[in-house]
Amino acid sequence: MTYTITQLAKDFNVTTRTIRYYEELNLLQPARSESGRRIYSKRDVAKMKLIFRGKRFGFTLEEIKEMVLLFHQDRIGRKQLERTIEYGTKRIEEMTSFIEELEAMRTEMEELRDAFIKKLNESGETSE
Repeated sequence: MTYTITQLAKDFNVTTRTIRYYEELNLLQPARSESGRRIYSKRDVAKMKLIFRGKRFGFTLEEIKEMVLLFHQDRIGRKQLERTIEYGTKRIEEMTSFIEELEAMRTEMEELRDAFIKKLNESGETSE
């Protein structure tokens, strides 16, 4: 099955410009019809899924590009998996740190809120 750029854009809810940008980055390499129209394959659809999954997980386009292109160098996929694990581990560490920062911020805000509530209650005033 093949796709036009319009079909691919619609399926992924992006603009055709976005798809052309991925081509500029060599993430996608569509075939061309005799008239020069882009023809996307199931393989291109799979790459688009990987791109969007990577973006959802916070990987940069350069990281995504490296992971996607590694498959072409190693058809078994070992290098791609190793690099994906490396980038994934790094991203998990970043998210863990961010979650810890958010939890600390929440704790601090709860402590301040509770102190303010206590101060209001001690003064005999209510918030109503």
